[in-house]
Amino acid sequence: QVQLVESEGGLVRPGGSLRLSCAGSGRAFSMYTMGWYRQAPGKQRELVAEIRSSGSIKYADSVKGRFTISRDSAKNTVDLRMNSLKPEDMAVYYCNAANSWFTYWGQGTQVTVSS
Repeated sequence: QVQLVESEGGLVRPGGSLRLSCAGSGRAFSMYTMGWYRQAPGKQRELVAEIRSSGSIKYADSVKGRFTISRDSAKNTVDLRMNSLKPEDMAVYYCNAANSWFTYWGQGTQVTVSS
Protein backbone atom coordinates (compact mmCIF):
# COMPACT_ATOMS: atom_id res chain seq x y z
CA GLN A 1 0.00 0.00 0.00
CA VAL A 2 1.30 3.45 -0.96
CA GLN A 3 -0.18 6.68 0.32
CA LEU A 4 0.50 9.94 -1.46
CA VAL A 5 0.05 13.41 -0.02
CA GLU A 6 0.48 16.47 -2.22
CA SER A 7 1.42 19.92 -1.10
CA GLU A 8 -1.02 22.75 -1.59
CA GLY A 9 -1.19 24.28 -5.01
CA GLY A 10 -2.14 27.88 -5.33
CA LEU A 11 -2.82 30.92 -7.40
CA VAL A 12 -0.05 32.21 -9.61
CA ARG A 13 0.09 34.83 -12.31
CA PRO A 14 0.87 33.90 -15.89
CA GLY A 15 4.60 33.60 -16.28
CA GLY A 16 5.02 32.74 -12.64
CA SER A 17 6.41 29.65 -10.96
CA LEU A 18 5.13 27.10 -8.50
CA ARG A 19 6.50 23.92 -6.99
CA LEU A 20 4.36 20.95 -6.08
CA SER A 21 5.61 18.26 -3.74
CA CYS A 22 4.30 14.79 -3.10
CA ALA A 23 5.26 12.71 -0.10
CA GLY A 24 4.80 8.99 -0.31
CA SER A 25 4.70 6.29 2.29
CA GLY A 26 4.72 2.57 1.96
CA ARG A 27 6.91 -0.26 0.98
CA ALA A 28 9.25 -0.15 -2.00
CA PHE A 29 8.33 3.41 -2.83
CA SER A 30 11.59 3.86 -4.71
CA MET A 31 10.64 1.11 -7.14
CA TYR A 32 7.52 2.87 -8.38
CA THR A 33 7.25 5.10 -11.40
CA MET A 34 6.21 8.47 -9.97
CA GLY A 35 4.26 10.95 -11.97
CA TRP A 36 2.21 14.08 -12.00
CA TYR A 37 -1.07 14.22 -13.85
CA ARG A 38 -3.54 17.03 -14.24
CA GLN A 39 -7.19 17.42 -15.03
CA ALA A 40 -8.77 20.63 -16.20
CA PRO A 41 -12.53 21.16 -16.08
CA GLY A 42 -14.24 19.26 -18.85
CA LYS A 43 -11.06 17.50 -19.90
CA GLN A 44 -9.55 14.09 -19.34
CA ARG A 45 -6.79 13.55 -16.86
CA GLU A 46 -3.46 13.75 -18.64
CA LEU A 47 0.12 12.92 -17.88
CA VAL A 48 2.28 15.93 -17.13
CA ALA A 49 5.56 14.24 -16.23
CA GLU A 50 6.81 10.97 -14.88
CA ILE A 51 10.08 9.67 -13.51
CA ARG A 52 10.95 6.02 -13.33
CA SER A 53 12.95 4.29 -10.64
CA SER A 54 15.83 4.25 -13.13
CA GLY A 55 15.69 8.03 -13.28
CA SER A 56 14.41 8.23 -16.84
CA ILE A 57 11.94 11.07 -17.32
CA LYS A 58 9.07 11.77 -19.65
CA TYR A 59 7.25 15.07 -20.14
CA ALA A 60 4.12 16.03 -21.95
CA ASP A 61 4.98 18.13 -24.98
CA SER A 62 2.99 21.02 -23.58
CA VAL A 63 5.27 21.37 -20.55
CA LYS A 64 8.68 20.50 -21.98
CA GLY A 65 11.22 23.15 -21.13
CA ARG A 66 8.98 24.69 -18.47
CA PHE A 67 8.37 21.92 -15.93
CA THR A 68 10.90 19.78 -14.11
CA ILE A 69 10.15 16.60 -12.22
CA SER A 70 12.52 15.21 -9.63
CA ARG A 71 12.43 12.57 -6.94
CA ASP A 72 14.26 11.89 -3.73
CA SER A 73 13.96 8.19 -3.04
CA ALA A 74 15.58 8.54 0.36
CA LYS A 75 12.85 10.98 1.41
CA ASN A 76 10.06 9.33 -0.60
CA THR A 77 9.22 12.57 -2.33
CA VAL A 78 8.60 13.66 -5.88
CA ASP A 79 8.50 17.31 -6.88
CA LEU A 80 7.20 19.17 -9.88
CA ARG A 81 8.76 22.52 -10.52
CA MET A 82 6.60 24.60 -12.84
CA ASN A 83 7.97 27.71 -14.52
CA SER A 84 6.51 30.09 -17.08
CA LEU A 85 3.02 29.04 -16.13
CA LYS A 86 0.25 29.63 -18.61
CA PRO A 87 -3.50 29.88 -18.11
CA GLU A 88 -3.84 26.53 -19.86
CA ASP A 89 -1.79 24.93 -17.09
CA MET A 90 -4.61 25.60 -14.68
CA ALA A 91 -5.96 22.28 -13.41
CA VAL A 92 -6.12 19.93 -10.49
CA TYR A 93 -2.75 18.22 -10.26
CA TYR A 94 -2.47 14.66 -9.00
CA CYS A 95 0.53 12.73 -7.79
CA ASN A 96 0.70 9.17 -9.02
CA ALA A 97 2.70 6.07 -8.13
CA ALA A 98 2.54 3.03 -10.32
CA ASN A 99 4.14 -0.32 -10.93
CA SER A 100 3.11 -3.34 -12.95
CA TRP A 101 0.38 -4.28 -10.53
CA PHE A 102 -0.87 -1.19 -8.72
CA THR A 103 -1.60 2.45 -9.26
CA TYR A 104 -2.03 4.98 -6.47
CA TRP A 105 -3.24 8.55 -6.54
CA GLY A 106 -2.95 11.53 -4.30
CA GLN A 107 -5.97 13.60 -3.42
CA GLY A 108 -5.20 16.30 -5.97
CA THR A 109 -4.26 19.93 -5.56
CA GLN A 110 -5.59 22.94 -7.43
CA VAL A 111 -3.28 25.13 -9.48
CA THR A 112 -4.84 28.34 -10.71
CA VAL A 113 -3.06 30.53 -13.24
CA SER A 114 -4.69 33.90 -13.55
CA SER A 115 -3.87 37.56 -13.52
